[in-house]
Amino acid sequence: MDGRRAAVLGKPIGHSLSPVIHNAGYAAAGLPDWRYTAVECAEAELAGLVDALGPEWAGLSLTMPLKEVALTVADEVAPVAAALGAANTLVPRPGGWYAENTDAPGMVDVLRSAGLTTIDHVAILGAGGTARAALAAARQLGAASVTVYARRPDAADALRPVAEHLGLRLSWCAFDRAAECGDADLVISTVPKGVPDGLAVPWRPGSVLFDAIYDPWPTPLAAAAAAAGCRIASGLDLLLAQAVLQFTLFTGRPAPADAMRAALYAAAATR
Repeated sequence: MDGRRAAVLGKPIGHSLSPVIHNAGYAAAGLPDWRYTAVECAEAELAGLVDALGPEWAGLSLTMPLKEVALTVADEVAPVAAALGAANTLVPRPGGWYAENTDAPGMVDVLRSAGLTTIDHVAILGAGGTARAALAAARQLGAASVTVYARRPDAADALRPVAEHLGLRLSWCAFDRAAECGDADLVISTVPKGVPDGLAVPWRPGSVLFDAIYDPWPTPLAAAAAAAGCRIASGLDLLLAQAVLQFTLFTGRPAPADAMRAALYAAAATR
């Protein structure tokens, strides 16, 4: 088949660096006929767009606001995506579209690269879509409990079925107490940029902070944690890790991670 295609879908999508990562991977892997683009797509448009795709399509990456509706479009759903109620990947298979979640295993890869091997307690700032992947990552790393710092208790309540399915104890604290997160072995910040900037966290040296923001970088939260001796991982690290896993799902080949990383960080440096 001439000219395989893949794309990242979401709304808005113009800011996405995913085309940079994947196209660099295709070039390094010797796949000159592969092309990865960005396509703006709202929730109500996803089913029709997927139905109209031809056999040249090898896969789709999904970002907000499509990660939950993707499960209703898929013909088959991977166990981790079903458990989290979110998918960031659709791959065509003989039986139809298969929904997968590479955010959660990608986050585990990032945290292990930061030197984290096992943990007991995790603090999560925010209760949105990325918090679902954070719960799965926490469980895979051995955590027994998580504290979710969110403005509304009902937002944390929406995560409880996920936590229960994973075997995690989940407790909620109001976000105005988020400075208490420094007691955790791992802090995962999933809130938008600027939200945690004023937190005076008494960081514990040796803890790990994963901050899902990568523009601008470092965030005030990450800078303060690093100055206190914490190990740091960023949203840019996760963007790469989940894309590396998607590359293999789309192509069936090992991802040229070094080339993908170099292209991503070069592009991010120009923003």
